[in-house]
Amino acid sequence: MSHPLNIAILVFDDVEALDLGGPYEVFTTATRMHQRAQPGAAPAFSVQCVARTLDAIRARAGLRVLPDADFASAAAPDVLVVPGGVVDTAAACPATRQWVAQAAQSASITASVCTGAFILAAAGVLREGPVTTHWEDIGDLRAQFPQLTVQEHVRWVDQGRLVTSAGISAGIDMSLHLVSRLLSPALAERTARQMDTPWNPTP
Repeated sequence: MSHPLNIAILVFDDVEALDLGGPYEVFTTATRMHQRAQPGAAPAFSVQCVARTLDAIRARAGLRVLPDADFASAAAPDVLVVPGGVVDTAAACPATRQWVAQAAQSASITASVCTGAFILAAAGVLREGPVTTHWEDIGDLRAQFPQLTVQEHVRWVDQGRLVTSAGISAGIDMSLHLVSRLLSPALAERTARQMDTPWNPTP
């Protein structure tokens, strides 16, 4: 790999802190583990938090997040991650839907954590096929987007270019799965060990 894969994580007011922080930690830790194993190698991933504006975001529990880029300045991602939380306002925002749809077009993988699936569906990125979300929101996702096949009792669902996960800690599992897909299972395992998190590569 001659250059890092660009990971863009959408952030918005009322985002779930761990839906954002879990994938962020996985991809940045994987980069450290990759460089530890291959000194001098290019970073595996470059991670940016992207928001509608550069103003501070207030996460669901009150944590403040300063975006790295806004929709106008963000580089086209190789991987787009859309976290969950209280997503009604973000899913209804035309600028957010437009950016998500545009970013997903250029990304090789678009992923959601928890209720981030509602944003992907509202943006027209999730149109059909198997998906998942937090167990508490499965009924609502089925009702609002009946064309989707919403699966229960799984940690994540991989459609290839589209990957969705259940809530919070499942986003960590899914992100490790993406590290395994994009680089290697060995790096995903080293990353999980470094994070002291159990990881089952079976969803």
